Amino acid sequence: MNNQPLVAPSVLSADFGDIAAAIDRIEASQADMVHLDVMDGHFVPNITFGPKMVADIRKRTKLPLDVHLMVDNPESHVDAFIDAGADYITFHLEAVTHAHRLIQRIRDAKVKAGISLVPSTPASAISELLEDLDLVLVMTVNPGFGGQKLIPGCLRKVTQIKTMFEGASPILLSVDGGINRDTVRAAVSAGANLLVSGSAFFRAEDPAEEVRFLKAALSS
Repeated sequence: MNNQPLVAPSVLSADFGDIAAAIDRIEASQADMVHLDVMDGHFVPNITFGPKMVADIRKRTKLPLDVHLMVDNPESHVDAFIDAGADYITFHLEAVTHAHRLIQRIRDAKVKAGISLVPSTPASAISELLEDLDLVLVMTVNPGFGGQKLIPGCLRKVTQIKTMFEGASPILLSVDGGINRDTVRAAVSAGANLLVSGSAFFRAEDPAEEVRFLKAALSS
């Protein structure tokens, strides 16, 4: 695990009409990654964007892009997002039957593979996939909309997953949902080392200060 958490602002909370400015804001803040929530209106009750948005963002930044597929049948979509320039493809365990096969397909394309779990899915569900993952994303809200409050019980799952990975290859253990100044210390203490921040980042008067605050959670 990384000693200092990484920060990945989520463009879900950005102004889609001025996405270029949103990416510039992320870069200027010294954040570490860009989190891209792809929603299909089926797996979650919202619709966001597709591969073209990812490709357009790819042209504007060299920061790693984590494409979070909140979609049914992610195996039907991963190739398009790989071609669009994703560095990470994170899909939901709940949306697939053959998760290991999809992980291998992503990694064979030289892209890092991640699994995401909704609040009702236990940590034990990924126990057979540990050796093949680059990232685990624990949803700390029910996915589909930005601006929700963190569900505190989800942080127990973060700790359980961290324990499961002890002694295994280093991975990113990410949390997404309600991450802000009031919740970040609890998330990092639970074991998270990648913090997805949407509303808190894009509503901040000084995004760079927001990133510094989140990264300092371990030492503060």
